[in-house]
Amino acid sequence: MNKRRHDNQASLNQSTVFHDWWPLAASWGLMGLEMPCISVVVGNLPNPETMLAAFGGIAFPLGLLVEAPIIMMLAASTALSRDSDSFRRLQRFMTCLAVLLTVLHALLAFTPLWEWVVVPALDIPDMVQSPARESFAWLLPWTWAIADRRFRQGLLIQFGMKQVIVFGTGIRLIATIGTLLILAANEVPGATLASASLSVGVIVEAVYVRFRSRSVVDGPLRSSPPAERPLVLRRLLKFYIPLALTPILILAAQPIGAAGMTRMPNPLESLAVWAPLGGLIFLLRSSGIAYNEVCIRLGDLKDSYLQLKRFAWITGGLFAALLALLAASPLAHFWLEQVVGLDAELASLGTRAIWLAVPIPLLTFLQSLYQGLLVNAHQTRPITEAVCCYLGITVAGMVAGVVFGSVTGLYVALLTYTAANLAQTVWLYIRSKHLMRPPPQINEREH
Repeated sequence: MNKRRHDNQASLNQSTVFHDWWPLAASWGLMGLEMPCISVVVGNLPNPETMLAAFGGIAFPLGLLVEAPIIMMLAASTALSRDSDSFRRLQRFMTCLAVLLTVLHALLAFTPLWEWVVVPALDIPDMVQSPARESFAWLLPWTWAIADRRFRQGLLIQFGMKQVIVFGTGIRLIATIGTLLILAANEVPGATLASASLSVGVIVEAVYVRFRSRSVVDGPLRSSPPAERPLVLRRLLKFYIPLALTPILILAAQPIGAAGMTRMPNPLESLAVWAPLGGLIFLLRSSGIAYNEVCIRLGDLKDSYLQLKRFAWITGGLFAALLALLAASPLAHFWLEQVVGLDAELASLGTRAIWLAVPIPLLTFLQSLYQGLLVNAHQTRPITEAVCCYLGITVAGMVAGVVFGSVTGLYVALLTYTAANLAQTVWLYIRSKHLMRPPPQINEREH
């Protein structure tokens, strides 16, 4: 049975929101554990600073940028995979897009485009260039696997099978950690080991999700009534292009940040700390990212905005407080030095920088709330506008950091990203305000 078919007059409460949110939050949380695990292993292998800089500062952000256009396939599938015909049309679109992006990844990794474009654009230090390229090459299977996985995860969310997503991510984490340990035992270089492990993990998860989604495709999806309006290509592009631009612009900020840090004081130190610190911050904001699909799914219920807003502020505030607690206690320094394996100076640099990111978990929940309302209403253009604000602040902040050149790049990058997230959140709020009003009450005496 399609559990998405709520009566839109049914009232929403905090229990319902939590029930829809926790499996997705658990899935994102398990994904968020990948980067800390990778940082721990790579940080305890030879040349940790160089390898962490190559993977976390160059290869991983660049890989994210290449696959960015398919990241919002999860939101698109959650909103559109309601009948068999729409599902098939969206699947064909996903396949074509994934093939094109995989070809682009291969061109950057295996042709002179790396020396002609990537190295000068990011101003990669000489010692980092070779391990970064090899690490990026090992991320080649990423785009296809993530596209197919997110597309089918949206279908599972639409039909109330969120628990499958949690199990899939758990299997992915086990595969990633297992590959990490096997490759580390065989003395594979840290940057290569990191990317290869990520690729193996996401391929395993994609296979599992595809297998588990077959029962939905052959059952409730096939029996669902057709959409009132066919999902023709023109309508699909109008809906999806603004969504696709969102992660492209956001993830463009990652290599922009790397390029900026390489041109500011202490570039290698900043890039080395960026990966483990970014993984820790992502772990605590990931549950907010998961909230987006919850808001898409529940946004058309009665009084949904008030309940969804309350949940976002309470839960996002708790995760922000947890990040502040880590920064204020010895835990962050212990994690970076004793667990990840950074030296004391780099661990201190990362511990001081965490404070600049404290608001990000709360801002992530609020972004998901406003984005979910807009996607639910099929109004995706404001999302792109908000991300343009994000990217504009990011570019301005990093340029200012390079021009003044007196502050360590890691501090400039984190402060800039927090300010950019704030600008994005404010714009989303402004553009979604009209969706927050309760529907007009009908006076039955007039009929």
